[in-house]
Amino acid sequence: MAAFEDYLYARISEDELGLEKGVTRQLRECREYSEKTGGRAVAEFSDNDISALKAAPRPDFDRLMAALAAPNPTGIQRRIVAVHTSRVWRNRVERAHGIELGGRLGIIVKPVNGVELDLRTAQGRMLAEMLGAQDTGESETKAERIQSAARERAEEGRANAYALYGWQRVYEYDSRGKVTGFRDEEHPEHASIVREIVDRLLSGDTLKGITADLNARGVPAPRAGDRRKHRAKGQTEDGSLWGKTSVRKLADRPANIGLRIYHRGRPDEQWMPAAWPKIVDPDKHDLVAALLADPARGRRKPSARTHLLSWGVGESPCGSHLRVAPRGSSKWGTKQPTYVCDKDGCVGRNKEAVDRRVNAVMEALLRRPDVLALLEGSTHKQAEALKRVEALKARMMAAAAQYADEVITDGQLRVITGRLKPQLQAAEAEAASYRPSPHVSLVLDTVAEPSRWQGYSINQKRAIMEAFGVRVIIDKTRRGPGFDPTSVRIIPRPSGDG
Repeated sequence: MAAFEDYLYARISEDELGLEKGVTRQLRECREYSEKTGGRAVAEFSDNDISALKAAPRPDFDRLMAALAAPNPTGIQRRIVAVHTSRVWRNRVERAHGIELGGRLGIIVKPVNGVELDLRTAQGRMLAEMLGAQDTGESETKAERIQSAARERAEEGRANAYALYGWQRVYEYDSRGKVTGFRDEEHPEHASIVREIVDRLLSGDTLKGITADLNARGVPAPRAGDRRKHRAKGQTEDGSLWGKTSVRKLADRPANIGLRIYHRGRPDEQWMPAAWPKIVDPDKHDLVAALLADPARGRRKPSARTHLLSWGVGESPCGSHLRVAPRGSSKWGTKQPTYVCDKDGCVGRNKEAVDRRVNAVMEALLRRPDVLALLEGSTHKQAEALKRVEALKARMMAAAAQYADEVITDGQLRVITGRLKPQLQAAEAEAASYRPSPHVSLVLDTVAEPSRWQGYSINQKRAIMEAFGVRVIIDKTRRGPGFDPTSVRIIPRPSGDG
């Protein structure tokens, strides 16, 4: 009969490729040790690519502890066998819990490379705590060194590991061929892709359209070919496909204009000059960052973005968005694509006829001598709107203070807030309508050559219309055949400060 029932445990902190070579090797060593010392391996457990120091969940470790807590009908001494105590415990909380549980269950922890820890005895538990504290201290010291090196890299403006997409790493050598340093230089092909993405977004193209085009052209995605343990759903094995998220991140990252972020998203976040060269014009970067941060982008239905007026500049008399739906009857012919009110269908107008009128009006608008004044909007009106915003916020704060001082009741506060909130939202929307368009380059190119309008995509046309603050309102009219142009009002933002 075996002297011990051995429960083998292995853990590797980092295994980005998921090859599991480390845990396989550890389990083999544990197996050999169990046989050599008269044990019988009854179960094997392993957690791969999981750091114990950060208290990350360890599924197999939990199963190990559950197995040890189960009844022991044979009465044979149970052992945990691992290559080192650091594989079992490095986190203080887990170690304290494990030692306490092991003491109650009468477990022995036996490292292949280390002294036996008999948790049945006070001496064994004390030794387990001491060795565990040493393991934790070594790990935390290593973590401090890593953090210090990361801080130094950030201050020097260097990337953390590999060169970012858009740059290539060039190593420097001494006379003996030894690497003495490196620098990141612009990668001609990758940097041009980044600039293309930025320019296309500023020209009214969509993330979805750009992503589809890059994949259709067979342009490899960033870090394509790298071996990974996990891939996103739908991604190829070599990771060559682009996704909308990766396209957006490339366009929006501060690295494009030579900025390095240290501790992104943390309270001590810092932006530092990068050692690599800029690959995007800073003005374009500011515009594309504003474009991608616009909350209105998330409120538009993707399925409706193929229509010129839907979920953007078109609206019905009741203020609702427009959508496209087939409408018509056998009396007037087959059903045709029609702009209809998205709320209750209060209006409907032939899509092709409306688009012809919009195109004609927009080309005429682009040729107006005061067209740039329409683009710039009114700084005076924007200032007035912002003043109203601040005044309404102040009134709401004053009402809240009066409620806190018991000058007004809860019901009175709700009435005041209910009346002021819609006014505040309207003032904020008006102020926002005068902000500069992120598509200013596209608009200026079109003003210089209005004939370009007809060759633009739907998204580009909508971007230009939004830049001029154009609203397209489809009014109610009589039923029947024919199209009444006067029932479609196309209203640009007023020019000047008047």
